[in-house]
Amino acid sequence: MTTTVAVIGAGSWGTALAMQLARNGHAVRLWARDESQAEAMQRERLNQRYLPDFRLPDNINVSADLDSVVADVDRVLVVTPSHAFSDMVGRIAPRLDADIGLAWACKGFEPGSGRLLHLVAAEILGPDIPLALISGPSFAREVAAGLPTAVTAAASDPEFGEVWAGLLHGSGFRAYYTADLVGAELGGAIKNVMAVACGIADGLELGANTRAALITRGLAETMRLGKTLEADPRTLTGLAGIGDLVLTCTGDLSRNRRLGIALGKGSSVDQAVAEIGQVVEGIKTARETMRLAKRMEVDMPITEQVHGILFKGWDARKGVRVLMERELKRETE
Repeated sequence: MTTTVAVIGAGSWGTALAMQLARNGHAVRLWARDESQAEAMQRERLNQRYLPDFRLPDNINVSADLDSVVADVDRVLVVTPSHAFSDMVGRIAPRLDADIGLAWACKGFEPGSGRLLHLVAAEILGPDIPLALISGPSFAREVAAGLPTAVTAAASDPEFGEVWAGLLHGSGFRAYYTADLVGAELGGAIKNVMAVACGIADGLELGANTRAALITRGLAETMRLGKTLEADPRTLTGLAGIGDLVLTCTGDLSRNRRLGIALGKGSSVDQAVAEIGQVVEGIKTARETMRLAKRMEVDMPITEQVHGILFKGWDARKGVRVLMERELKRETE
């Protein structure tokens, strides 16, 4: 059965997910913020800025007219940067109902509050609209290329999660579903901070041992915070947790890792972001993760060092030394 899906956001990830949905036979309406970009994509069948090597399937229609994109659709998937999530949900809220629901593939927290995005969405939409998050180890370029990928659809209603898993599942793309929105959101957001940390260590040429230690202890930090927020630990050891963490901390396509490498080699944050040329979610996420950790009184030393390097001018090499010289403790808590 063909489903009409609105995908809100024509960056690399939004475009790749639109392509996957289209491969599965669905009618996809892809919203691009910039009208000239939308017209070029519709005409040329390419996203020249973000995924220039991959032709858009014919069943993707690209438009900058948000009202027409979300009118009379069966499902809506928001794929904007996390800092734009609240505004976008507010704009499309009048078009949503319990049958359509809302899904998103944004990874981060609400700026200024550190709130998880499902809480933001629920506040705007009310309790009757089902919510789902698509998360997991998935570089956009590889999804666009049709390379094997597995993700998790985490939803407030398990049946809604299964719906979204079904929409995406197929053509070399495997989707699981879970009811643990909190765990999936934490894993997808905090891994970006840890990728910055691993990138810094690699930029400093500190070796594979250091990278492995940062990944492992980064997972421990995430699970500590997850415990206070009642996340299911199995989610954080699954695709949306350790799967996404390993990919983002080790893959060269990771913008957050590339930011860290540049910082480790001596670039400023502004220089590194300008060179990358796209949104680097880990910057804002580091600030909001620290806000959340302090509120919940959770010790997150790697996050604290990344936050200090990004926002307080802390020295990257000294930060690694501070982490290594912390007091002796048990590994498991």
